[in-house]
Amino acid sequence: MSANPRRYRPALRLPAVLYVSAALLVSSTAGWYTFGGEELSHLGGKGPSSPSAAAGTEAGGALSRPMDLPWPTEGQSSAEAEGIGSLGIRGEQTPVPIASITKVMTAYVILTDHPMPAGEQGKTVTADQQAADESYSPTESTAPLMAGHAYTQRQLLELMMLPSGNNVARLLARWDAGSQEEFAKKMNKAAAKLGMDRTIYTGASGIEPSTKSTAADQLKLARAVMKNEAFRQVVATPTTTAPGVGVQIRNSNRLLGQDGVIGLKTGSSTPAGGNLMWAATKEIEGTPHLILGVVLHQQAGTNPTQAMAAAFNASHTLITAIRSALPLALAGRQ
Repeated sequence: MSANPRRYRPALRLPAVLYVSAALLVSSTAGWYTFGGEELSHLGGKGPSSPSAAAGTEAGGALSRPMDLPWPTEGQSSAEAEGIGSLGIRGEQTPVPIASITKVMTAYVILTDHPMPAGEQGKTVTADQQAADESYSPTESTAPLMAGHAYTQRQLLELMMLPSGNNVARLLARWDAGSQEEFAKKMNKAAAKLGMDRTIYTGASGIEPSTKSTAADQLKLARAVMKNEAFRQVVATPTTTAPGVGVQIRNSNRLLGQDGVIGLKTGSSTPAGGNLMWAATKEIEGTPHLILGVVLHQQAGTNPTQAMAAAFNASHTLITAIRSALPLALAGRQ
């Protein structure tokens, strides 16, 4: 899983990447998202329940020919862009462990069951002794919690998503459903509703290698959860402070703030390798366009730090190429 927040790693030095552009012919599939209250319904104007807005998950479904993009050469990946739809799916879509990418579904279920307006703190949750004790685990990523301390929903979501606090994910699961097992049932029910038919969740944190999914399925989740403005604010937060202990915690997403990246979630373990669900924007003629992608199973079986670095590098290369090619792709629609 992600590094324990008490042992920070220096920021990665990403290598220079090749910017790729390609002449594109695109169809009329469009995405729909909101940024800061602005509805991005241009280029087709499809709402969140529109079938054509969801069609972008199919490989090549929105392009008359594939984009010439620098896809990772291992694992599996998928991406889509608002105004175009699917940019492609690469790698065999066999379910693989996804590590802390799991926490995106945990946040999705929590925000579905306990809606939290953007900019607000949401409900209050009191940390139990189990969550506090697990703060000191030497074998997994955690965030510092104090037994009996009242945390806001927003604070716990930040402590779960930024440093990838497994103990926080399990606390939220117990708060919502009474037990992690019952919460996992909710996760699987939500996945089924989103059409994630190659996904199984067995816990809220992702530490269990039995939680498995595919890049195509996780892209469906990314599209759904990014419609929630409160969630977007959380994953775009660069640092947070653990209440009561004053420890500043950095977002584990080393790409955040670079090349239009506004989120989303890291995940790494030996069986899962390096994984990154990412969201970025590209402003074209004054209008921001959302790009979503998932890169899974990079250098699985190796050291998680090494594997996560590979996922960052592969994602960074893909993001910069898509952002470079997007203006030409959208111009082809006009």
